[in-house]
Amino acid sequence: MSLTRIIEALLFSAQKPFTTAELRSAIKAAGADDELTPNEFAKVTEAEIAAALEQLKIEYIEQARAFQLVEKAEGWQLASDPVYARWVRQLFPAPKSARLTPPALETLAIIAYRQPITRADIEAVRGVGIDSVLQTLMERGLVKIAGRSDVPGRPLLYETTQFFLEHFGLRHLDELPNVEELRRRHLPSATPPAPSPAPAETSAGDPIIAAPAEH
Repeated sequence: MSLTRIIEALLFSAQKPFTTAELRSAIKAAGADDELTPNEFAKVTEAEIAAALEQLKIEYIEQARAFQLVEKAEGWQLASDPVYARWVRQLFPAPKSARLTPPALETLAIIAYRQPITRADIEAVRGVGIDSVLQTLMERGLVKIAGRSDVPGRPLLYETTQFFLEHFGLRHLDELPNVEELRRRHLPSATPPAPSPAPAETSAGDPIIAAPAEH
């Protein structure tokens, strides 16, 4: 019995991706109540698990298997090779989700590269209101509220979600194209409204009322 085969069995049976830490916990816990069959992998390290994962990944590629080992934002998972997608898709006849509109994609890109960001600053970049677009992105699970800004009025801040990373096949935000360049690029910000001037007062403290024009 080898570590790679144990990991393969765990990933094959799992309903979700597993991190190296989760795999290590599952391996160490095996046979904890069985004193007659000691667990020879009880002291396995995350480095050893990571090496075994890479070995499995290469093995599947070399053997041209119909599935592959992929690393997602939340861990490792076995998945069918995209080459066989049109056949596998027949097992899941779910309706296709509606595509995002260009305004929604533009708004999502601004949030992804400049998060956390307020709605006013997004609108300053796009030049139009984004109420309905932002609501759509939140309903799709791509954007969430990240807290409040420290500027006057404490507007809400928005950022992308874990599902955003999964949906676009990213492990982390640094994998966005040209991320550093676009984060450094200057974008216009919302200009806070100027305060309304207070009405002028007379020395007695009463507001000055303009006299009606003579005709």
